[in-house]
Amino acid sequence: MAGNGSKGNSSKIWSAFSLGSALLAAAAAKKVLTTSWRAATGKNPPANPADPDVDLWEAVLWAAVSGTIVGLARMLATRRAASYYTRSTGKLPPELAADDQDADSAEPAQA
Repeated sequence: MAGNGSKGNSSKIWSAFSLGSALLAAAAAKKVLTTSWRAATGKNPPANPADPDVDLWEAVLWAAVSGTIVGLARMLATRRAASYYTRSTGKLPPELAADDQDADSAEPAQA
């Protein structure tokens, strides 16, 4: 019975750890993106790319670049957090333990 509580605690620790690292990475990426955008264009990035007053090219470029960079930063931060968690506990975080990436164990594609 003690094992179940331990698993629940490690899951909560991992959730908090991964969320914190992802949020920090996203905030840092946004700061770098904003600074880079200002340097490249001479103006602030669009606050709301969906606003019709924002040029379409600017809205599309900002959405594509910021989405890609923030997503990559979050993924890399989560991977780093998982690596640290694994070194600390000797096992993968509960949510990452079964990723089913092996082709042999994948379900066949359905048409």
